[in-house]
Amino acid sequence: MPFLQGLYYEDHGQGDAVLLLPGWAGSITDLDRLRGELASGFRVIAADLPGCGRSQPQPRSYTADFYADDARTFLRLLDHLGIESAHLVGFSDGGETALLMAALAPARALSVVTWGVAGQVVAPAGGFGPLERLLDEPTPLLLPLAAYLAEAYGPDNARAMVRSWASALRQIVLDGGDISRSRAGAIACPALLIAGATDPFCPAPVVRELAEAIPRGRFVEVPAVGHDVHHEASGVFLPLLLDWLEDH
Repeated sequence: MPFLQGLYYEDHGQGDAVLLLPGWAGSITDLDRLRGELASGFRVIAADLPGCGRSQPQPRSYTADFYADDARTFLRLLDHLGIESAHLVGFSDGGETALLMAALAPARALSVVTWGVAGQVVAPAGGFGPLERLLDEPTPLLLPLAAYLAEAYGPDNARAMVRSWASALRQIVLDGGDISRSRAGAIACPALLIAGATDPFCPAPVVRELAEAIPRGRFVEVPAVGHDVHHEASGVFLPLLLDWLEDH
């Protein structure tokens, strides 16, 4: 089980490199089917985000700069593996990190593919209080996430990581909400941004605007699905991703 300074990753397959990043609090095991499909034609480096899955530290203390910090962390991982450039593929926070990597180091990105990503933090209608109280007072929408976090990380660690993450997100919103939106013009590679039509966290119109701001951006909206497009519409998602990577 390889680690780089507490960062857990796995490296399988041969061919052009694909860096595959799961969402916040998730794990590369969530993307096992996708990893298997990709490893037949690509070198797939799948890594857990810092503080998530098997990566350390746990619980992580998040700051308002954590997205940029993570982007630099994964660029160092590519350096460590001797990879000059890679396709950057990420879901949710993993996708936000992928876009920032492409903006910060354009020559390192062959292409970018994201889903569940808006390039900015969209403040929830009810504020961040429900997220901070997620472990103790979960809303119906967030009940499955609360149960997952408690089981995966233990209630105390999960409570600490959620509160810290929510606090960082609140500060990002107070600072204007930007993650990668202001740097979209610096993303030189082809970029495919996929949005679920009913995603409650990353509204499709916001994702479309981000794709239009990227010089070589493409937007695809998948009808009748939410945030987890890869699970809810795998029959659409997988061919879309594989065709994109083979063409770029």
